[in-house]
Amino acid sequence: MRLSGAVVIVTGAGSGIGQATALMLAERGATVVSVDRDGEAVDKVTATTGGLAIITDIRDPDHGGTLVATTLERYGHIDAVVANAGVGYVGDFATMPQDVITTLVEVNFRGPMMLTRAALPSLLAQGGGALVYTTSIAGGVPVPTEAAYCVSKAALENFADALREEVRKSGVIVTTIRPGVVRTAFHDHRNKPYSRKFPRPVEPEKIAAAIVDALEKGKTRRTVPGWLELAVKAQRRAPRVFEVLSRVFGGN
Repeated sequence: MRLSGAVVIVTGAGSGIGQATALMLAERGATVVSVDRDGEAVDKVTATTGGLAIITDIRDPDHGGTLVATTLERYGHIDAVVANAGVGYVGDFATMPQDVITTLVEVNFRGPMMLTRAALPSLLAQGGGALVYTTSIAGGVPVPTEAAYCVSKAALENFADALREEVRKSGVIVTTIRPGVVRTAFHDHRNKPYSRKFPRPVEPEKIAAAIVDALEKGKTRRTVPGWLELAVKAQRRAPRVFEVLSRVFGGN
């Protein structure tokens, strides 16, 4: 995809990976529709990127229709959607608040699905475009005390895989970006800070670069950093060995 002149919706654009992605896309000449529930944060991003700022809550089932309608009214077309907004939680599942479970499912899984449902008809009608989903390494390997988060991201991975096959002849590219631990405020709002010895957090710009690269080159899957894909393969092929190693590195 040629990013110069492309119209790209980015959710969770007020901070972290979303903010870094919006900035990189704008640097390449894209028109960025920056979406976040934090109005002040997203306005600051848009002051740099230009484009359009939309304040909304991904938990709203109707948010996708509103985002797409507003974007089409303003620009007349949509070339790509980066469904990046996400939330986390660390803690024993037995005592996990019920409303947090609901929020994880609504933001991490239902939100991207609803946005996709709203944007896809336009992409199909124009004969091409891209849908990019920020998932997580936790969607590929089990992480103790993050059971609900893991399943919300694994569900998003499976959704993307099925959709990719469904639209394979349409010109619409479906991409999953699977980050490991990223140095953002995400970990400040998930009940417990990140304290694992390994892997070390990477900067959000590294994930953003993978998203931009995937858009430009039409890539369908990326794990960042790439070596973490070994953990996914190890868990699938030798789950007992993976369990032992995960306990050695322990902690959250």
